[in-house]
Amino acid sequence: MFLAMDTVFDQCSVAILDSNGQVLSSHTETGKRQQTQQILPMIDSALSEAQLRLADVQALIFNRGPGAFSGIRINTAVVQALSVAHDLPCVGVSSLQAIAQSAYQQYGLTEVYSALDARMQQVYFGQYAITDNHQADRTVMQPVLNSDSDSTEQLLDYDSQTALNIPIVGNGSLLLKAQDGQVSHEDVWPDAVVIGQLGIAQFITSGGTDAANALPKYLRNQAWKTLKEQGRA
Repeated sequence: MFLAMDTVFDQCSVAILDSNGQVLSSHTETGKRQQTQQILPMIDSALSEAQLRLADVQALIFNRGPGAFSGIRINTAVVQALSVAHDLPCVGVSSLQAIAQSAYQQYGLTEVYSALDARMQQVYFGQYAITDNHQADRTVMQPVLNSDSDSTEQLLDYDSQTALNIPIVGNGSLLLKAQDGQVSHEDVWPDAVVIGQLGIAQFITSGGTDAANALPKYLRNQAWKTLKEQGRA
């Protein structure tokens, strides 16, 4: 059994899944104002509904970002605390990969650009595709690495144009300059179920990590600083 959570996508979402990715319990509350108060009671409710205890969980899966700083901080802190208290491994999932996976599930798209509004006139951006080496029963969108980088995740300015004419998905899709005929889907919004399915596939492939290495991914390295400290005010 796996416990997955997300507070990055302006929501509080919790899911419990088995090793095949089947959902035992899933709850999502939209909005981000009450995430700190909602997350632990929602975890308790999900465990109760699935008739499980944390001791029955094999790993904790969380949205590691990039995305909203406060949302990343909340679910990372909760996962780290539960990991230490119950000696459970952690699995961090990319928010951009989750958007791509949702686009595959929702629209059947097998190669996309993920774009998440990062504010400050920028979007978080990455390219993902279905690869030939996926398991038949566990199809996962994988990152497409740039030739000059070991990561697909980056920041792009508003109105940037993509290199390829493939679909752009996520709430940042309309903030980029589309090529002629390029398809956009801004309504793709993952929940903890998608985070959990990706995390299970990752756990099966490479295992989890301890709390000390369950780290967030901001992309903006100074995101925790005030605007004045960043030199923006």
